[in-house]
Formats: sequence, structure tokens, C-alpha cells
Amino acid sequence: MSTYYGRQQEQSEFHGVMAKKTSSLVTCQGRRRIGKSRFIRECAKGADVFLEFSGLPPRPGLTKHEQLAVFAEQLAKQTRAPLLKLESWPSAFQLLSSQLPDKGTVVILLDEISWMGIGEPDFAGHIKNAWDELFSRRAKTVVVLCGSVTSWIEENILNNTGFVGRCSWQFHLQPLSLTECAQFWGRAGSRISTTEKLRFLAATGGIPRYLEELNVKETAEQNIARLCFHPSGMLFNEFDSIFHDIFNRKASTYRQIVHALVDGAKGVDEISRRIGRERGGSLSLALSDLESSGFVKKDVPPSVSGGTSKTIRPGQRHLRYRLSDNYLRFYLKYVEPNRAQISKSRFKSTALEQLDQWDTIMGLQFENLVLENLDAVLKALKLPRHLVLSAGPYHQNRTQRRTGCQIDLLIQTKRCIYLCELKFKGQIAPRVIKEVDQKVAALKVPKTKSVRTVLIYDGNLAPIIEEEHVFDFLIPSHELFAN
Repeated sequence: MSTYYGRQQEQSEFHGVMAKKTSSLVTCQGRRRIGKSRFIRECAKGADVFLEFSGLPPRPGLTKHEQLAVFAEQLAKQTRAPLLKLESWPSAFQLLSSQLPDKGTVVILLDEISWMGIGEPDFAGHIKNAWDELFSRRAKTVVVLCGSVTSWIEENILNNTGFVGRCSWQFHLQPLSLTECAQFWGRAGSRISTTEKLRFLAATGGIPRYLEELNVKETAEQNIARLCFHPSGMLFNEFDSIFHDIFNRKASTYRQIVHALVDGAKGVDEISRRIGRERGGSLSLALSDLESSGFVKKDVPPSVSGGTSKTIRPGQRHLRYRLSDNYLRFYLKYVEPNRAQISKSRFKSTALEQLDQWDTIMGLQFENLVLENLDAVLKALKLPRHLVLSAGPYHQNRTQRRTGCQIDLLIQTKRCIYLCELKFKGQIAPRVIKEVDQKVAALKVPKTKSVRTVLIYDGNLAPIIEEEHVFDFLIPSHELFAN
């Protein structure tokens, strides 16, 4: 029985590439642990030949010749090629090409492509030449360039004039949806509450590698304690591994940026002040890298007083950057501050449910989880995606003429604004009605637009909330898991 979950649309697209009679150059990007290599392997099961190569992780003193030696070993293990000492990448690609069969579908995965090119400044050029002179001339050949350092692929492949017209497809894998995540509980899923699933996903998000560590016999808190609050836990050490392996020498700056975003979204000016680095080239590049790597989202606040988000140009100071990755948010806010104690195993006998603010922690993480599953919210609202002009958190500053307000999720269409309140509590009290009424009153909306109120929740509602029909839409959390 297959244990591969989700990605049906992407798999269908990849199979379409494989079905072509001509050759295809493909890129696959995504956050570390998102399952890029596994995705390619799963898709390549229908190929006649699948060959996989991966570069060595960065470390001081790593050379081109060491990368070539590993490539030669991997090639010898997967083909009949002799184990040779390779002196250059052109000779390496020539040897690989000589091992391909005359007929049949071949998929070649060059994984962690930026690592593979360490020590070779012309590596992208060698790939281009190998594609032009070798692989593109063989029918039914798919070469996949894959990596976690998405900025390298964008700079050296997608935005490189030498590759114009050569890439047939670009896959950018996102975290799994809540529906896809639920499959990791297997048969036990029907016995486990939506609330418990959400509590676990609040710490991991839809990252497949983290979900593989789930033990369905343990509670959400037991799983989180084992993975995050134990010295040998995978997610206790994951943060350092991510930033060292992906960002290497830039890791310190990138750490400062994500730390600056832990307590909420911020504009470039505020990030600049927080980390003591001038706005401009290097800071913009770092934010772009974090965004393309899947850790940060760039939000353009909607203009609810008239016009749409399209009236705000991306280069303006209205842009706000948000730490969108659930694991990073959880680690930085709740694990790292206790790192010294965790290293001494002082959390070993502590039940996480008894920690101060634990329910508040789960509530904040739930909000981020919902934001990353916007399609599920739109489906529950029966709102087609193409009608949405903007969607995201909304912050209205207080002025002399208007009251300030903070809206968890504001969805805007041409004629309507959906004001969404997110709640994750055991008991949801009637005061949520007043809270939302105050936000509606504070929001300055054109007379041509209607406001719809939405409560997205996990927990037991106070009877008056349902009986009085005070919200236009009530979306219980289990609906977000619906197919």
C-alpha cells in the first residue's frame, strides 16, 4: 500500500512531462523537508530509468573535486559506468550521458543543485551546455534540477538568459493541505479529534518530513514534547540545521530577520531597525531568499477604504513580511527561549498542557495554520479563488479620525469584505460577538461594499453565538479538513 500522500495535481503535471516524446528540463523548488526528492522519486516510478545524484552539504574547505568524486560514486552504483576520477563537470555529464539507454523514458534528478556546484563558478554554464549538447538530444529524457536554496535556482537557471526557453516546467512545492496532513494519522484518524490533530499541526505545519515522525499512539502534546522539548528530538535541532545547510555564511543575518518577525508582521523599515541593518540591496535580497525558501510571506495589505491591493505597488513601504512557517514560529517563540533547560532534560517530566500560556500558544499557531490553508477557508465560504482580490491579516492604525483594529484574516472581493475572526479555545465565550462588532465599526468601508462576518473556530460555542445567528458564516475546524 502506498504511503505517499497528496500532491495529486503536481504528480499529474509531472506525468504529463514524462509522457512527452521530446526531452524536458524541469526545476523543483521548495522549503527544506518539504519532500522534493521524494516527490520526484514517486513520479519517476513510471520511468524506464531513474538516476539520482545529490551534492554534499556545505562545509569549510569543501572542493569541486570532492563533489565530482561523490557524483562518480553515485553514477557507478546506479549504472555500469566504471568508478573514475573526474576532473571536470563537462566530463562528468558526458559520462552520465554515455550510460543512458537508446530508448525509453529516463528521469535524471540532480538534487541539492547549489551544493553540487560548490567550488565551480561556471557550474550553471556547464549544466546549460550539457543540456544543449547531450540530454536535450535524447528523446523522452527529463532532467530535474532540485534544491532547497531556491534563490540559487532562480538566479542561475530561471532568471539566467542562457536558459531562456529551455525549462519546460517549474514545480514549487508548498506545505501539504490540512486534508493531506490528516492522512498521516491513517486508520486511527477516525478516532482522533480534529482538535488534537490541529494541536500537533500547530507546531509542524504541513511539512511531510515532520509529519513522518508522528506517533499516532501518543497525544499531540506527547509528540511535540518528544520532538521539540527533548535534547535528541528532531525538531529541537532542526532550526540550526536549516539555517546552516541552506543559508551557510548568510545564516546569521537570516536568523536575525526571522527573530525580528516572531512577534508579528513588520515592514522593511521596522525590520531594518530591529536588526541594525540598512534597508536596501542586501536586506531585500535576504527577505527574498527567506520568502522563496518558504519561511516568510510578503503581504500587501488590502485598501479597504477604496480600491484594492493592486493600488499598492510592491516596492512601497506598505509591504509587510510575516513569519509564515509554523515550525519556525513555534521553535523561535516557545522552544528556543527554553533551550538551555531542554538541553539539561528539565522538560522530561513536564506535561506541556501545564505550561503557562500553553493554550494561548496553540491559539496563535492555529491562526497561522489557517492563513496557510486559505483555499480551505474559501471552499467553506463557497468563494471562487478568482474572485478574491486580496486575503491576509489586516492591521488598521489608529488616527485622529479612525479607530485602530487588528483583523485575523480579511478577504476582499470586488463587492464584499469577509471579516474573519479565528478562535482556538475549549469554550468560545459570547464576548467574541462584541469583539467582532467593534472591528466592523472601526473598519472604514466604501458604501458600495458589504461586510460579511466569519468565525473560524475550534471549540465549543456559547449557545447565543449559534442561536442568534450573529455571524454570517460559522466555520468549524473540521470543515477545513474536508476534501
